[in-house]
Amino acid sequence: MAKANKLSLAPVSDGTETRKREHIETVLNSNVAAKGVTTGFEMFAFEHCALPELDLDNIDLSITVFDKKLSAPILISSMTGGAAEGGVINRRLAECAQELGLAMGLGSQRAGIERPELSDTYKVRDIAPNILLFANLGAVQLNYGYGVEQARRAVDMIEADALFIHLNPLQEAVQPEGDRDWRGIIGKLEQLVLKLDVPVVVKEVGSGLSGKLAKTLISIGVAGMDVAGAGGTSWSEVEANRQSDPLIRKVAHSFAGWGIPTAHSLIQVHREAESLPVFASGGLRNGIDIAKAIRLGATMCGVAAPALGAADEDAEIVTRHMQCLIEELKVAAFCTGSGNLTELTRAPLRRVNDWSAVEV
Repeated sequence: MAKANKLSLAPVSDGTETRKREHIETVLNSNVAAKGVTTGFEMFAFEHCALPELDLDNIDLSITVFDKKLSAPILISSMTGGAAEGGVINRRLAECAQELGLAMGLGSQRAGIERPELSDTYKVRDIAPNILLFANLGAVQLNYGYGVEQARRAVDMIEADALFIHLNPLQEAVQPEGDRDWRGIIGKLEQLVLKLDVPVVVKEVGSGLSGKLAKTLISIGVAGMDVAGAGGTSWSEVEANRQSDPLIRKVAHSFAGWGIPTAHSLIQVHREAESLPVFASGGLRNGIDIAKAIRLGATMCGVAAPALGAADEDAEIVTRHMQCLIEELKVAAFCTGSGNLTELTRAPLRRVNDWSAVEV
């Protein structure tokens, strides 16, 4: 596997590309973790099985999502694209996803649609022909001239299997270039879902989805949801670090603890989703977190910031990081007496302190 040097982010004059580079640099080099809020997974603990009656080497973590078989229920979450450095990172992430049989999402493709010369920074199919791959557009863009045509272009650009539509109202509210008009998006999203030929999955970016919103999204026909809850990277903190206006910077910092913790968002959405796939992301940092998320109703679990940091080094480091997550998940399954993911969804899970059983 090829190695490469750590990326150096040189400034450029174009606003879109500059913003993409600044986002990468900020996440890598600044403390943009949520403040005053946790994922909620620390509130739960599995009941240990001291005699699992299993062969650890035969634990089956495979799952099929949107007709693609994955070796483990892990998604390398949407992060970047639209700048040269983002293209390098995406190819390193895709190399890992292909090698380990994982899913991958690309960053928002608005830059590639508006500036076709940047579209190559999102393209990874040549090195990851078999992975479950998600295109990505922002929901608010449906109020700024985007529709089915642009969604199809995003999907075709990267030969995607499905499309993420991301919800980021807090980020837009505190971003210097933010789009502030979110009226009427549900109706436009419903039309997109009806007319697009690939599954549409709606995701937050770090503040969580509520059960109430999940119910609405299900009613318009979405194919799945990614809760992307609070407790991981805070995009208000990312934007605070980019903000030159001290007043807006203060506003952005005030929302560092905003959002529904990932575990609690997952529980709410899973209760509404019935058979729809629900993805969990937002602060999942190890395979035990992933195991808890699977038990609480997640079909697949997304990892972003830690993978970005690894991808800033080289593809081999990304792969080692993901292998560690997979091994931790496998050991967690083994130590709950779960031979596969279906059994893991029934493993005894307790609330920390009172050790009462969790019913989900």
